[in-house]
Amino acid sequence: MTELPVLHRSPLLDRPGAVAGEGLAAGVAIHYGDPMREQRVLEEGLAVVDLSHRSVLTVSGPDRLSWLHSLTTQHLVDLGVRESREALILTPKGHVEHSLHLVDDGKTTWITTEPGDGDGLREWLDRMRFMLRVEVADVTADWGVLGEPHGAESAPGEPLAWRDPWPDLVGDTTAYGPVEDHPGTRWSWREVIVPRASLEEAVGDRPLAGLWAFEALRIAAWRPRFGAETDHRTIVHEVDWLRTAVHLHKGCYRGQETVARVHNLGRPPRRLVFLHVDGSGHALPSAGAEVRAGERVVGHVTSIARHHTDGPIALAVVKRNTDPELVLDVEGVSAAQTVIVSP
Repeated sequence: MTELPVLHRSPLLDRPGAVAGEGLAAGVAIHYGDPMREQRVLEEGLAVVDLSHRSVLTVSGPDRLSWLHSLTTQHLVDLGVRESREALILTPKGHVEHSLHLVDDGKTTWITTEPGDGDGLREWLDRMRFMLRVEVADVTADWGVLGEPHGAESAPGEPLAWRDPWPDLVGDTTAYGPVEDHPGTRWSWREVIVPRASLEEAVGDRPLAGLWAFEALRIAAWRPRFGAETDHRTIVHEVDWLRTAVHLHKGCYRGQETVARVHNLGRPPRRLVFLHVDGSGHALPSAGAEVRAGERVVGHVTSIARHHTDGPIALAVVKRNTDPELVLDVEGVSAAQTVIVSP
């Protein structure tokens, strides 16, 4: 992904206490003055998060679903009106190239993707249209995204929203244990797509939570995010994306051979882990920091946050053969690991 220019500054940055993000968080607030309280209110299902820095694309035309089905990791030909799914676009060698959150309104498929990735996704989709009856458009200038717990009271009427499938935990693809004990079952999330001019009206009187609060709860749920837990080498098995973003029994798509081979052999080169980081110090290690087992570098931190009850927590990608019983080291700070993807 490329760094996002501040093309669409959110009007919600004018709310009291708003602190603007930088880089890929530019244009929205990282917090509104009290990140810990914002976490608690968001966890209770009462707050909303400004995600209007996300890119929004539309795909229209009668061939849209069959076309997207053929290009992505997901089964989409039977996608119903207002149903949503998560899909990935892979390279020919099976590395994750784009992440798509899709919802269809019966005439148009709406896609939201990470900040900075919209241009690249649109250009690639345009190149793949050939003679099919599809039209791709980047509508980020006119449409924004608000994140909220699924089931929260939203704007009047039934909003067009992508519902995160993570808590459904389709299939037991982790090493954690019983699916019902997975922390992801407590993650309930959706992205509501609203006209950019109506962002303030859609929020109404509800309290706002910043990106820091959202990230802390996402990390606690072990939920991978494109551009954070991924790099140019990532395959879906490493970050536990098989459960929500890949349909293992659909037809051919780019990168499918790698998905099938690693799924059958069960040996991805790296694996996602959850870290409880020692919180006795004042400073948190940084995202991207090396993770060490003794003197040996075994991976790197992908996301880190300070959770309102669990303290410093992180996600990291480490070498598959890293001993899951080891206490790891991150910038001189000890970090106890919990297995997410089986070694």
